[in-house]
Amino acid sequence: MIESMLRDTAATWLAAGRAAIVVEVIDTRGSVPRGNGTRMLVAAGETAATIGGGHLELKAIHAARAMLGRGDATRREERYALGPSLGQCCGGGVTIAMAPLEPASVAQWPASEPLFHLQLHGAGHVGRAIATLLATLDVEVNWFDERDDEFPATTNLGSPWPLRIRRVSAGTVEREVVNAPPGAFYLVLTHEHPLDLRICEAILRRGDFAFLGLIGSKTKHANFVRRFAERGISASAIERMTCPIGIPGIEGNAPEVIAAAVVAQLLQVAARRPLPAPLRVAGDAA
Repeated sequence: MIESMLRDTAATWLAAGRAAIVVEVIDTRGSVPRGNGTRMLVAAGETAATIGGGHLELKAIHAARAMLGRGDATRREERYALGPSLGQCCGGGVTIAMAPLEPASVAQWPASEPLFHLQLHGAGHVGRAIATLLATLDVEVNWFDERDDEFPATTNLGSPWPLRIRRVSAGTVEREVVNAPPGAFYLVLTHEHPLDLRICEAILRRGDFAFLGLIGSKTKHANFVRRFAERGISASAIERMTCPIGIPGIEGNAPEVIAAAVVAQLLQVAARRPLPAPLRVAGDAA
C-alpha cells in the first residue's frame, strides 16, 4: 500500500473509532527491505501496508498488538539487527517506532505525489477491470462515461472505490480532455469507435500528454491514423498514440488480463519520466 493510500485508510479507521498502532521505520543501516518513513497500520485483527515483510514485520505486529492489548499510549522504539537476531538475509539494521494512531500523527505524514494523473474514458468491462487495479495504486483518476448507469458501485473485488478515482458521467466526454493537467495519461476505450476518435483527436491536438492509449486492433489503429492525418494532425503526434494497448507478451482477451497488461504499461511509462516537451500539432491555433 502506497503512502497516500495508507493515509486514507488511517483516516477511515480514525473516523470509525478503530484503535490501531502506527509502525514506522525511522532509521536504517545497511541492506534493509524498506527505507526510512515507511509505515504500516496494525489493528487487533487487521494490518494495512507493509514495512518489508518477513520476521521483522511479524515481530512488529506482535509488539504493536501487545501495545493495543495493554492500552499503551506511549511511543516506543525498537532496533533490530536483521541478520543476527531475525535471521533475514538482508543483514542490515532497522529501527522502528510504534505509537497509537491519532489525528495529529496522520496530519504530520507528508503528502505524496501520485504516480500519474489519468483520464480513463469508458466504463465497460475492460474499463472496470483497469479501474479495479488502479484502486490499489497511488494514482489520480478521472473516469468518464456518457452512461451513468455503467459505473459499478464497487470495484470488481467488491471493495469501495477510493476517493482518488472519480467517476464522472458527462454527455460530451471529449470536452473533458481540456481539464486534465499537463503531462496526464489517457486511456480511451469507450463503447463507440466514433467517440474514441473524437476523444483521441482532442488529446492529440492538445499535445502535452505523457501517454495516450487506445483500445483496439492494428486495423483500428491504421484506420484512426488515416483519419487523423486527413484532419491535419502531424505524424509526430499520431506516432505517440499507442494502439493496441498493453505490454507485449501477455496473451488473452479477458478484461482482467488486458487490465494487468495495461496497468503494467502505465507504470513503465511513469518510470521513464521526465516527460517530453509538449508538441505543436498541425491545425492548432498559434
